[in-house]
Amino acid sequence: MARHVIAPVDELPPGSRKSIEIDGRPIVVFNVKGEFFGLLNRCPHQGAALCEGPLIGLASSTDPGEIEYTKLGEILRCPWHGWEFDIRTGQSYCDPRRFRARAYPVNVEAGTNLVKGPYVAETVKVAVESNYVVVDL
Repeated sequence: MARHVIAPVDELPPGSRKSIEIDGRPIVVFNVKGEFFGLLNRCPHQGAALCEGPLIGLASSTDPGEIEYTKLGEILRCPWHGWEFDIRTGQSYCDPRRFRARAYPVNVEAGTNLVKGPYVAETVKVAVESNYVVVDL
């Protein structure tokens, strides 16, 4: 599994998303209340760009007329046909047995952790102070 640096954390504030292409695959990374999630940026139904859909909550009901919203901001609605996916897992709420948006693990790592290696080169004193969003494919 290859790791790819996406952006400094401050470039993806809570409520934002960033779509990128990694090795020919469209990926979208979301920041939901300080947690980062990655999905393949293609709806498994008919291929819409999921990055264009709204983040909503999950509506559930135990009695007629009683609606409770949970998972606020964690359900991604496809912009073409309204199919809904859990951004944590990619699970479809329209046809959960047949469809899932591919989810990718996303981590936040200190910049100093990303530059380790057995390299021999001329050195210059540098300080890395930012954290970066990293997606594992």
